[in-house]
Amino acid sequence: MTAQGMHIHIDPVGGAAGDMFIAAMLHARPELVARVLGDVAAVLPADVGRARLSEHMASGISARRFQLDLAAGGSATRQGLDTTHAAMRKTLQAADLSPGTAEAACAILYRLAQAEAQVHNIPIDRVHFHEIADWDSLMDVTAAGSICAALDGATYSLGALPLGGGLVDTAHGKLPIPAPATALILEGYDWHDDGIPGERVTPTGAAILAHVTQGSHGQRPPGRLTCTGSGAGTREMTGVPNILRVSLFMRNDTRMTQDSLIQLACDIDDMTGEETGAAIDLLRADEGVVDLIVLQAQGKKSRPVTRLELLVHPDHADALAARIFDLTSTLGVRRSVIDRIVLQRTEETGPQGMRRKRAHRPAGHETLKVESDDLDGAPTLAARRHRAAQAESDDMFRPDL
Repeated sequence: MTAQGMHIHIDPVGGAAGDMFIAAMLHARPELVARVLGDVAAVLPADVGRARLSEHMASGISARRFQLDLAAGGSATRQGLDTTHAAMRKTLQAADLSPGTAEAACAILYRLAQAEAQVHNIPIDRVHFHEIADWDSLMDVTAAGSICAALDGATYSLGALPLGGGLVDTAHGKLPIPAPATALILEGYDWHDDGIPGERVTPTGAAILAHVTQGSHGQRPPGRLTCTGSGAGTREMTGVPNILRVSLFMRNDTRMTQDSLIQLACDIDDMTGEETGAAIDLLRADEGVVDLIVLQAQGKKSRPVTRLELLVHPDHADALAARIFDLTSTLGVRRSVIDRIVLQRTEETGPQGMRRKRAHRPAGHETLKVESDDLDGAPTLAARRHRAAQAESDDMFRPDL
């Protein structure tokens, strides 16, 4: 199943937990219920229980609730089982799941493990899950992974999150809300205080939201609203329905997709050309860097300045900021969120075995561009352009020739 052209906006009205996200998505897309329940059954032993999706009224709002129904004598706690991140990942990878489910579920689990490792200052391999190691949490991670895989290609945006307040019980004692792992996972996201205390966003819910939004709120593009769904939490609240609502849109132009990147920028005025060049090469080679440009400017005291501007994937932003500090003499890195619109493109092999990208333009036509590296053997500029023209010969519009 593909969801190209679909955008999903998430409103955490009452809060955000794994079961609320799953219930809301299955309310909006009931055709996914069989797939999701099948994937959950593949990781949930029969003697523990089964997942159940039920109708629910939350403060007068029709919603769905997703929960674990324990079998007779069953326990939600995974007593006696290895609760390390590695062990839970192996459980997911060994299960007979729908295509893409294990990969998406493991990515969600990894976000949780990263946060726990940072909270306790230990390697990820030593992370032991506590509350999220229970069967219902593993069930939520699996179900969310199944939904994400089924709707591959969809984009997401997220409303401001309710802050909550007070203390939450953890394996390490009472801790302030949001819990440390939740706060780390959702750094950079907008929060608001609606005056209602308690835990409003759970660590599992935070990891799912961060996974689908890829580290930033995103932006809701223009489009046609096709359906909505609401997932109810277990807590009853006064003054607000305890639901998470999803709204599904089809973008007006499905040739374009929208995502968000992080821009990191710094100015350098006290490095040699050789030093700057070496740093640029190493940064450009990092897998988290989408683009890097170098600008020449004039800085303070009229000194010539080299400005580095990197567009990076949100998941890599912190590591790349540290990398910039290590490779250059700069004392400060500017960081901002950049929303971009991207044309759909496909990669293919053209004449003479040359790689090329086919882009679909909003006006309805297509353009081809041969991979620059495949033209590097040309002895002259004229020969390079001739080879490009041959490789792009089935295209009717070649603005770069």
